[in-house]
Amino acid sequence: MADLDGITIVAIEQAVAAPYASGRLADAGARVIKVEREGGDFARQYDTLAKGNSAYFVWLNRGKESIALDLKSAGDLSLLRNMVAKADVLIQNLAPGAMARLGLGLESLRDQHDRLITCSISGYGEEGPRANQKAYDLLIQAESGLSAINGTEHGPARVGVSVCDIAAGMAAHAAILQALYAREKTGQGRGISVSLYHAMADWMNVPMMQHRYGGKTPGRQGLQHPTIAPYGAFECGDGKPLLISIQNEAEWHRLCAALDAPELPERMGFRSNNERVANRQEVDGFVARAFAKGSREDMIGILDAARIAFGRLSDLDDLVAHPQNNWITVAAGKEELQLFAPAAIVAGEIPRAGAVPGLDEHGDKLRQEFL
Repeated sequence: MADLDGITIVAIEQAVAAPYASGRLADAGARVIKVEREGGDFARQYDTLAKGNSAYFVWLNRGKESIALDLKSAGDLSLLRNMVAKADVLIQNLAPGAMARLGLGLESLRDQHDRLITCSISGYGEEGPRANQKAYDLLIQAESGLSAINGTEHGPARVGVSVCDIAAGMAAHAAILQALYAREKTGQGRGISVSLYHAMADWMNVPMMQHRYGGKTPGRQGLQHPTIAPYGAFECGDGKPLLISIQNEAEWHRLCAALDAPELPERMGFRSNNERVANRQEVDGFVARAFAKGSREDMIGILDAARIAFGRLSDLDDLVAHPQNNWITVAAGKEELQLFAPAAIVAGEIPRAGAVPGLDEHGDKLRQEFL
C-alpha cells in the first residue's frame, strides 16, 4: 500500500508549480484528479521533445487522472463542486480571485467541508500591492534578486530550469503533507497560500543577510562563490575542467599538502577564508597552476586521496551517462520515457510512476462518478 492511498487531490492547475506539488503527491499514491481547461494545460504545448510530448508535462503529470472542464458552464461547475466535496485537498493556481468569481471561494469551501485542505499557488501572494501582477518563472528570478547574483561579470543570467516554480511547488508539497498530518490530530483542514516570489525570497535569505547586515553584496560569480575561496572550476592539463569546493581550514591544509605546498596556509593572504577571498586572484592562480600539471583523472586521484570535494563539469551527455543515476519509466500515450527518479528513496525503494494522462482521458469515468 502506498503512503497516500485513500487521499484524493483535486488540482485545478496548469504550468509548473502546482503540477509539481500534485505530482509528488501522486508519486506517493494519492489519487490526483487534474482539472484542465478545454484546451488543456498549456504546458502540454511547451515543446514536443519528449517523444512527441512536452518534457515539462511528462515530468510533472505522471500518475494523474485528467478531466477537461469549462468552469463557466453551470454543469461543469457543479461537477467540480461534487469532486471538491469528496476531496481531501484542493490545489489551485488560477489568477488571484478567480476561484471566488466562480463562486468557489476557498474559505467558503472549507466552511462547507471542514476537513478540506486548500492550497493556492500564485505569483506574489494573495495580498499586497503586487498581488495581481502576472508572474512567470523568469520574471520572479529577476524580481526576487536571484538574477542579481546569478550570471557572470558580463551580466545576469537565468537559472536554466524553472527554479522559482519548482521552489513554490516544493513548498506547497511540504505544506500539504504538514496539513494532512495536522488534520489527523485536529480533524480540521486548513488554508495554505504559496507564491513563487515568497518561495524564492526564502531561498535568498543568505545573500540578503550578507548585504543587509554584513555590508557585502554578493556579485555575479559564474562558477565561483562570493564568500569562499578556492571554489570553482579549474582547467586541468588535458583541457578538462574540474571543480573544487573548499569548505573549511582542514580541507585547505589538506589541499595545499596534496598540491605540494604544505607551507602555503601559513602565508599572509592564504591563512584564512577571509584572507583567501580578498586574495582570490593569487589563491586561484596557485590552484590553476597545480591543476595544469596533470590530466583531470590525475587530479581526481590526488583530490580523492586527500578527501577534497570535487566535481566534473558535466554536459547533458555526461548527465545521462552518470553512474549514480536512478531511473523510472513513464508511459505517455504509446511511448515510454526514462526519467530521473525522485530524489527521496523511501524504505529502499524507488517509487513506481503512473502514466501521463491524455487530455480528458478520464473525463467520462469521472463524470459518471461525480454526477
